[in-house]
Amino acid sequence: MLERKITHLTVRDVRFPTSLEQHGSDAMHTDPDYSVAYVVLETDSDAALKGYGLTFTVGRGTEIVVCAVKALSTLVVGKTLKEIISDFRGFYRLLSSDGQMRWVGPEKGVIQLATAAILNAVWDLWARVEGKPLWKLLVDMVNILVKAKKGQKSREEQMLKEGYPAYTTSCAWLGYTDQQLTKLCSEALAQGWNKFKVKVGADLQDDIRRCSLIRKLIGPNNTLMIDANQRWDVNEAITWVTKLAEFHPLWIEEPTCPDDVLGHASISKALAPLGIGVATGEQHELFLTMGRHCFYF
Repeated sequence: MLERKITHLTVRDVRFPTSLEQHGSDAMHTDPDYSVAYVVLETDSDAALKGYGLTFTVGRGTEIVVCAVKALSTLVVGKTLKEIISDFRGFYRLLSSDGQMRWVGPEKGVIQLATAAILNAVWDLWARVEGKPLWKLLVDMVNILVKAKKGQKSREEQMLKEGYPAYTTSCAWLGYTDQQLTKLCSEALAQGWNKFKVKVGADLQDDIRRCSLIRKLIGPNNTLMIDANQRWDVNEAITWVTKLAEFHPLWIEEPTCPDDVLGHASISKALAPLGIGVATGEQHELFLTMGRHCFYF
């Protein structure tokens, strides 16, 4: 099956009006319509084997990503899966470093998003050929997991039994009312969630009120995290998060511009005595799976 050629690539612009009820809202994206550029790779397999992938967007501009996927499709159609996975790094570089397309953004932006959608579809196709869920395809790659081989079986059993560790943001979008926060957090707790991420960064007093409410709802033993979506400068981030320290967040995500490495280092150093970490990198990676925090490479 690895010898089968990719014969066709289709891509669709799929949008959901999440802005109508403030789903997905944060300090930088106040009216997002969660959307995807959805890619399907077709092959010449008699079994009509296909691979499905997507890249996440927030509404306007999805059509631009779709155009970029179409422009990159000529680098994909005609290749066999074996050709691609035998040099996956080379395939990634082929897509992201095309001599002409790279002019409009190899590391971030439209080309990155388009490349991610195609790569996700390739990973999905590979997993389907192997007859495995994607996580199993990954953990079976002994060449990249040699050091973690010990204990692999017990970890697999634990994941099959308990699921992959995750947090929820769905109950704490920035545009939600206190009534929505209370209802959704209570429902999440009842469903077994124990890690909660809260969007912050637009108004400090509002953040203090919302974090206080959510901490009371989830209790002292569950995990709370905060996310500013790049809203602050360095000093502002330090001051703001320090004032939220009483709610014991595990970390602050994307406190400032993702390109400011030294700025993030300064924020991390300042917040370390408070026991608050810094999470970042979301804007610099290609996503292997649908979730934005699943598996970066």
